[in-house]
Amino acid sequence: MSTISPRRSRSLLSSWPALPDWSEIMARFDAMPAWPSLQDHMIRVEEQLDGDRYILRAELPGIDPDKDVDIRVRDGSLSIMAERSEEKKENTRSEFRYGTFSRSMSLPPGAVEDGIEATYADGILTVTVPVSEPTADEKQVAVKKISTRNGDKR
Repeated sequence: MSTISPRRSRSLLSSWPALPDWSEIMARFDAMPAWPSLQDHMIRVEEQLDGDRYILRAELPGIDPDKDVDIRVRDGSLSIMAERSEEKKENTRSEFRYGTFSRSMSLPPGAVEDGIEATYADGILTVTVPVSEPTADEKQVAVKKISTRNGDKR
């Protein structure tokens, strides 16, 4: 007949600390202010490659394109930055997003950066980029053979 040690007869859970009251924890989360995620301030876009042009449409309602939009091109990347300022009014509630919005997109191969045009109508920014036949970026590299005779190593 075997005997059970008194230490083994105790429940493992009795040595653990008490579990927290989940309703209290969830109430704390509900009381926290909402933090905007990075995606909330990312410009939503549509892209289309239409023959010899790349068309990007960006959703930017409620902005003045003359003052609030900055479009830049560098190293094959198109970047759009826009800012929408909030007008404070008493006794109002707003679910609109304010602040800085941005998006960067890689241009397709053969994009002609000097020919980019942008228009704005009905809250949509349209950027048109001419595309030529992409040049071959692939190059073959010749291998040079080096003689290592007489201990001459390079």
